[in-house]
Amino acid sequence: MILTEKETLALKELQQQEKVCMEHYTLYANTAKDCGLRDLFSQIAQDEQEHYQMLGEVLKGKIPSFSHAASKADAYHPKAAYDPTSSQTDKQHDALLCADSIGNEKLVSGDYNTNLFQFASNDVRKLLNHIQTEEQEHAEMIYKYKQINNMA
Repeated sequence: MILTEKETLALKELQQQEKVCMEHYTLYANTAKDCGLRDLFSQIAQDEQEHYQMLGEVLKGKIPSFSHAASKADAYHPKAAYDPTSSQTDKQHDALLCADSIGNEKLVSGDYNTNLFQFASNDVRKLLNHIQTEEQEHAEMIYKYKQINNMA
């Protein structure tokens, strides 16, 4: 598969965003107060690493295989970590990390939506749509965490 200059540029920009997302979630996993939120951020960081690698494969002219598995968000059922006796400072800290992460996921998902139709290859569009769906699922999982912990 040969990419146009415009397609190559779009992929490199999306890949750069995935790198920033990996770093973002790694940092947040290391600073979250609740271990459940740390685990969630670590898992999302791994997903972002996979997205980065997939985009790298496309830049090399290959279409990586990807799973059409059930939604990760549907399978995610967080446990409440915060109650009225918990540290409100820790809860506020984690709530801020969640709110910031949801905002980032909205931006990244929007960028995939914008760039999706720049590609001639139906296979590349399917891959980008798959990644966009996973970005939306990340936001949904974080929102579920916020809800169960009365942060929403």
